[in-house]
Amino acid sequence: MTDSHPLPVRPTLLFVHGWAFDASVWTPLRAELRDWPQVAADAGYFGPAHLPTIDGPVIAVGHSMGVLRLLRGLPVDCRGLVSINGFPRFGAAPDFDAGVPRRMLDRMVKRLSADPAAVLQDFRQRCGDASAFGAPQLETLAQDLEALRDEDQRGALAALPVSLLILAGQDDPIVPMAMTQAAFGGRAGDERHEREQGGHLLPVTDASWCARHIAGFIARLTQAA
Repeated sequence: MTDSHPLPVRPTLLFVHGWAFDASVWTPLRAELRDWPQVAADAGYFGPAHLPTIDGPVIAVGHSMGVLRLLRGLPVDCRGLVSINGFPRFGAAPDFDAGVPRRMLDRMVKRLSADPAAVLQDFRQRCGDASAFGAPQLETLAQDLEALRDEDQRGALAALPVSLLILAGQDDPIVPMAMTQAAFGGRAGDERHEREQGGHLLPVTDASWCARHIAGFIARLTQAA
């Protein structure tokens, strides 16, 4: 809150999706949070990319790789970060054995260049989604799959200047609880909730649960301000 805004300004919710999906994955959760101003980014996996411009305070909400992407650089005037099925690192490393083994991601990268539709379908089905998708944009998908294998934003997470809400699924086949614990377990003061029997698409399958925790998170941030 600043002198020019004597009353709290309602933050805009910025939704950032994960790999192999697009902004439509947020439809159920956005409907649950329809009373809040909101926008969604799109990475451009199936069409044009879109990064909205926002004036005023922001609550950034990332799903899966969307959290990694947000940790690269938070929006201007970001007041809080919500991680849903998210992570600061996905691929395994010598000091991160909870990550996905490099050989598995190398195999996906190789298969993606040969048959992107099959790789996307297999991955989305593992996530619990069997819906149709558009024509894959191979270059963008390949670049971000390599980022899933190689990128490490744990340093950015450690230096995170805003409050963090972590929402995870206890039965997530993509980001298992061991990965969530290894990535976020060392941070004190974060708010964390685990959805019993929750999978990797909590914004779709458990939208009302996610919305309830996000609304409470925003309320607490507003009170603190």
